[in-house]
Amino acid sequence: MTTSHMNGYVTESDGGGGSGGGTDFLEEGVQRHREMAVDCPSELGARTLPVRRSAQLERIRQQQEDRRRREEEGRNRQELDLNSSMRLKKLSQNPKVGIDNPTFEQMEGPGGSIGELEDLLMSLKQVQHSLNDSQSQEDIELVLQLVQKPDFQKAFNIHNAVAHYMNRPSPPYPMMDHAQGLAQEALMMAHDSVAEQEMQLEPLVPSVSQSETLTQWGGETVKIVRIEKAKDIPLGATVRNDMDSVVISRIVKGGAAENSGLLHEGDEILEINSVEIRGKDVNEVFDILADMHGVLTFVLIPSVQIKPPPIKETVMHVKAHFDYDPSDDPYVPCRELGLCFQKGDILHIISQDDPNWWQAYRDGDEDNQPLAGLVPGKSFQQQREAMKQTIEEDKEPEKSGKLWCAKKNKKKRKKMQYNANKNDDFENEEILTYEEMALYHQPANRKRPIALIGPPNCGQNELRQRLLSSEPDRFAGAVPHTTRSRRDNEVNSRDYHFVSRQAFEMDSAAGKFIESGEFEKNLYGTSTDSVRQVINTGKICLLCVHTQSLKVLRSSDLKPYIIFIAPPSQERLRALLAKDNKNPKPEELRDIIEKAREIEQNYGHLFDAAIVNTDQDKAYQELLRLINKLDTEPQWVPSSWLL
Repeated sequence: MTTSHMNGYVTESDGGGGSGGGTDFLEEGVQRHREMAVDCPSELGARTLPVRRSAQLERIRQQQEDRRRREEEGRNRQELDLNSSMRLKKLSQNPKVGIDNPTFEQMEGPGGSIGELEDLLMSLKQVQHSLNDSQSQEDIELVLQLVQKPDFQKAFNIHNAVAHYMNRPSPPYPMMDHAQGLAQEALMMAHDSVAEQEMQLEPLVPSVSQSETLTQWGGETVKIVRIEKAKDIPLGATVRNDMDSVVISRIVKGGAAENSGLLHEGDEILEINSVEIRGKDVNEVFDILADMHGVLTFVLIPSVQIKPPPIKETVMHVKAHFDYDPSDDPYVPCRELGLCFQKGDILHIISQDDPNWWQAYRDGDEDNQPLAGLVPGKSFQQQREAMKQTIEEDKEPEKSGKLWCAKKNKKKRKKMQYNANKNDDFENEEILTYEEMALYHQPANRKRPIALIGPPNCGQNELRQRLLSSEPDRFAGAVPHTTRSRRDNEVNSRDYHFVSRQAFEMDSAAGKFIESGEFEKNLYGTSTDSVRQVINTGKICLLCVHTQSLKVLRSSDLKPYIIFIAPPSQERLRALLAKDNKNPKPEELRDIIEKAREIEQNYGHLFDAAIVNTDQDKAYQELLRLINKLDTEPQWVPSSWLL
């Protein structure tokens, strides 16, 4: 049985037998490929992802608009009310002129203060004696009984106290010299407190609506899980079919399911919002959950798997040493969640629960990538790449048509069979997967050496020389070693380190040279010590090295920054070389471009940056920009460099 995805759906077709030489982990990969992301907003494999507006920023913007609208409506209403009444209009023009209230005047005593309770009782009794009808007498009697109750008297005293302070002159005189400053500070603190309460945002995944309850359902013990899912937050779970059952296969980091902690791998889904799920395939479940948001109620049969206690995983940062496209991978368990990346990309691995398929974010895409994506685990990638090489080697003898050659190669293939535990050299030299990285900011007094690499006639030597001549106080070259005799105008340790052939060969055997070679029976080489001498002066050491030197350079303590100088198109390359009075043949131009392609293919995972030399001035400015950035921004380097 094989499985493939068509426009986000899972389709199945019967295969005509398995291919020879298959392994268990590959067969497992095909079976697990039947997962479906039940709520995936878009394919994570796309190199350019749609920018998703932050929900918090959107709510803040909405609150600001609502506040402005309320203020505008308040001003309009005030203008309408004032204009509708001539009396209020005059009052607004002269706020000191008011309307007399005779009732309020009667409550003031002889001293101009608010009337007391005894005055109120006396007034009521006087009114009672002046009334003739019995009904009015009864009404006054009820009022007198009310006034004599303790609760009313307390409320009356409070009213008098408030009215008394409201009639005092305003503003009050300050009691101390710095009272005004204290008052302003208190006012600002109150303003900040009110503003903080108004701008307080509810959490993206409210916990008040999340719950888990165990109960009986159809004779089985089930749990009822409620999860609140906002529109802009995917559920973040994959499901697979197990006979008639729909089982949660994976919880993806960054989704509502992972944030709630209530859904687990292996749980069987019976219902979602009263919709029966058992018996449906994953495509139908995908359609059911496509537009659901708000509170989702799941009826689940809990997984029987023993779950280890949750541990806080640390994020691992890696640099990809290979290109990956999930649309071309038949083993990715859920293509919608597959994360596309290119050689040189930095990936943040946030989960290794599944050793075959890690969950990761691409560096720089964390805000735009709502869910973590699936990438091949290191061991899984190593094994299938080793198998791919084995199959390719096994096919080579068939092309030769010689039986004896086939037997010989087959024996060699078995000897080269990859073993992750016993063959580290094969892993390091042949199987390119990931390299663990860490951020590093170069110290001001210890600059990283700049290594320029590229095929001949691509301009790296010219760029290096231009930097050396334009800023000699900032850049310097490493003094090379040689076994030739010193000439009259040469100074030892300035032009060359002049050494004997025996000393040179001893240093070379000890691995002290980044690169070395022989010219006219004399040995030449650049040592790590000579580069270190430049670094110790506070200058930036500029190197032009061959590809074979990269391994030694990166394994040293120099922490080099490697920049690939790539050629432009064939016609543009011809024009650039013509400026240097060079007239290469068409096949020579093709060789340069082909050589650059080979270097990038074999060593591109070691590059920190690349510059296409279409124009010498632009390439120089770009090179200078990259070098200047090392002083202002931390860079990703192999974590082994910082141990």
